[in-house]
Amino acid sequence: MRQRSKGSAQSKPSSIPETSNSEDTVVLVAKRSKYVILALFVLVTYGTWSVYQHQFLNLPKPLGAEEVGKRGFSEHEAIKHVKALTQLGPHPVGSDALDHALQYVLQATETIKEKAHWEVDVELDLFHAKSGANLMVGGLFKGKTLVYSDLNHVVLRISPKYAPEATENAILVSSHIDTVFSAEGAGDCSSCVAVMLELARGVSQWAHGFKSAVIFLFNTGEEEGLNGAHSFITQHPWSDTVTMAIDLEAMGVGGKSGIFQAGPQPWAIENFALAAKYPSGQIVAQDVFKSGAIKSATDFQVYQELAGLSGLDFAYADNTAVYHTKNDKLKLLKPGSLQHLGENMLAFLLKVATSAHLPKGKATDSRGKSDQDTAIYFDILGTYMVVFRQRFARMLYNSVILQSILIWTTSLFMGGYSAMVSLALSSLSLILMWICAIGFSLLVAFVLPLVSSSPIPFVSSPWLVVGLFGAPAVLGAFTGQHVGYLILVKYLTKTFSRRNVNLSFVVQDDLAKLDAERWLFKAGLMQWLVLLIMGNFYKIGSSYLALVWLASPAFAYGLLEATLSPARLPKPLKTVTLLIGLSVPFLLSSGIIIHLVATLIGSAVRLERSPGSNPEWLGNIIIAVLIAAIACLTLVYLLSYIHISGAKVPLITVTCILFGISLAMVQLGVVPPFTEDTARAVNVVHVVDMRGANGKKQEPVSRISLFSATPGNLIKEVEQIGEGFVCGTDEPLDFVTFSVKYGCWSDKNANIGWHELDIPLIHVENDTKGDNRVTHVSIDTKVSTRWTLGINTDEIEDFQLKDGTEELVPIGDKSNADGWHIIQFSGGKKAPRKFSLTLFWANNHTHKSQKKDSNIEQPLLKLRTDVDRITSPTETVLKKLPRWCSLFGKSTSPLTLAFLSSLSIDF
Repeated sequence: MRQRSKGSAQSKPSSIPETSNSEDTVVLVAKRSKYVILALFVLVTYGTWSVYQHQFLNLPKPLGAEEVGKRGFSEHEAIKHVKALTQLGPHPVGSDALDHALQYVLQATETIKEKAHWEVDVELDLFHAKSGANLMVGGLFKGKTLVYSDLNHVVLRISPKYAPEATENAILVSSHIDTVFSAEGAGDCSSCVAVMLELARGVSQWAHGFKSAVIFLFNTGEEEGLNGAHSFITQHPWSDTVTMAIDLEAMGVGGKSGIFQAGPQPWAIENFALAAKYPSGQIVAQDVFKSGAIKSATDFQVYQELAGLSGLDFAYADNTAVYHTKNDKLKLLKPGSLQHLGENMLAFLLKVATSAHLPKGKATDSRGKSDQDTAIYFDILGTYMVVFRQRFARMLYNSVILQSILIWTTSLFMGGYSAMVSLALSSLSLILMWICAIGFSLLVAFVLPLVSSSPIPFVSSPWLVVGLFGAPAVLGAFTGQHVGYLILVKYLTKTFSRRNVNLSFVVQDDLAKLDAERWLFKAGLMQWLVLLIMGNFYKIGSSYLALVWLASPAFAYGLLEATLSPARLPKPLKTVTLLIGLSVPFLLSSGIIIHLVATLIGSAVRLERSPGSNPEWLGNIIIAVLIAAIACLTLVYLLSYIHISGAKVPLITVTCILFGISLAMVQLGVVPPFTEDTARAVNVVHVVDMRGANGKKQEPVSRISLFSATPGNLIKEVEQIGEGFVCGTDEPLDFVTFSVKYGCWSDKNANIGWHELDIPLIHVENDTKGDNRVTHVSIDTKVSTRWTLGINTDEIEDFQLKDGTEELVPIGDKSNADGWHIIQFSGGKKAPRKFSLTLFWANNHTHKSQKKDSNIEQPLLKLRTDVDRITSPTETVLKKLPRWCSLFGKSTSPLTLAFLSSLSIDF
């Protein structure tokens, strides 16, 4: 037999046939140039970053009013609104600044009304929402009831003057004016409000040709639990006419505003893809958001679940580390950000508002479920958006899966026992690759807190993760795969020695190496096939990525490499096979991967929802595992090319050097973990604690509490602040909605800045004992219109909350979380402060509620009232707070002054 190898020029195989009358001898050298591998890594790195830049960083030019005329969108005009709103400072619910922000938006909408096209009706409503309760139980709402009162919204409806039927079929565009108490809100969400105002100005010049009205809702109360959207849907008369909802949000400052939730009806996303000038949206983001990995919610959840509407949810997601901190400011808003969203939205509204096919009716049932054929969507380089429906996706995925299984079955049947063993051993190389990649990265995750001043030293410089976690992950992936490769080569050498006894041992060894390389490449196909099967079974939208990572390399391999003949001797894989096979997968996934990792790194600033509850290395582990998984998934094909090349030593050397430099920079403090623009989330709360009173006379205990939602101790911060702070886990604090197990506290001057008349009261009015025990409790929150109440559901079966004679929370099934149901209340200045609570005890109550793993008895009720007041000792601490720290706000966190009270079970 004569076999001549014809490998690619880049691979540089040699095949020297030596002929004689008796037998032919084949000489093969299994070797690939290290420079080819180097070029491939450079190409992958440069190409990946280029895709990310074009897809997420390439923003349009901001336009002025003269350039766009009356009907276009101008960022220069929109940015004026952002400046005006941010100059007011933080404007949370109940603040004077929010009243000023509402007046500004109201005046801006009145100007739009005055200048609207003469054939367009512009109706303006300053809507005052009465008290209400959000009883949704999904996601973050499990175990909670969100109660609100005295909220004001600006509602603008634009419709054609001579088509009154259009007002019965409206498109809602919504965002919120209010901010958290710690941020001026340039991104979240003054940028959204500014875009809406400029959109409304443009739409007011186009609407005479509309078949549907457009309602712009500028709501308040979103930051306190989506209360603005809830009050509009449940109380405003125009809400019944809405058939589609568009929500604008921000999880950072600027950049491209992309769709991260769509549906359930696919009509909106399909038309957006057709109309948008700069389409941006990824179903990957929707999958991540709905998985609960990101602990957040938007008004879109209210529109979907409560109102049964379909639509789109947009969000700015650049620089997520500044979310809800002082750094959510105008100077970090990138030029072109508003232009990008504004032009996309204007084109979309013009298309759907003039359409006669706008879907009508409920998109979801009362549980937020839908039987719609949902859409799968993604953009390509921010230029073109692909949208197809789930039904088509399942057909496509099933077809590819069946064909793949058929090809694998045929290949294994023809290859026989040897092929099955080779597949098993190549699968072993995959397992070893994952184990080593994750293992190497996890080792770094555990080491970092020991050598760095912060457990997450990469937040202000996200590129550090390339060296800290990326380099170990790549090294681990290659090490694991190489061990599997050596085992596979050993087996294949024996196989070739039995089949080709006339070949020399050297040739048999080289043939085994070449065949092992091919099996490793095909193992990558098997990896993605398994993921596609799983994604298809669970109907995961982002399964299209598994499809392209399977189909494209498989096509290239089948076109250039594959043979079903088991007798044919293997050849080196062609470099062009890799280039063709990976071009489409990297094009579609590179930008998404980098953006996802950047978002996760930014979110590490607020990882600790209950400070001190998790080990310091937890955030590192999450990022380490993610990066290791990305390395194993995306580099599996490329790594298979290295084993017969001279690139093994350079690869190990480069990854070790990269890791060493990154670790040294962290250890020596060359790159600070936080900066003034990327700050650590730290909260300073003046706490007045009356939990031990239980209705008896007791002197209140007051102190200044310092805690952080960012992993790591506060020693460095406390050293700079001074003021007698002591840190540790000795005095945990229960803030009702979360607990602080590690924090710092000081009682220096803590007795000033508040008055005993500010302390809330919980009083038992009457208690009817027996099998159906009922207790009536009065609650007076005194100066606070923002409070949280925990009700012990181990003892209490149901409850009713009233504001005087008005029922706020009715009797009925209540969800609970960890044995508690939480009422969160927020309202304006005129919100009530006195409430009556009726408690219906469980028939089998034992009065033995205890903390898990503790002998401490739990109270029946626990109350925290918040006051947006900076006392003099708090002000002193805030002035000395390091510049790399920032207060962090969320709906469940206390303001700068908090009163704690409780009611024992045995009152």
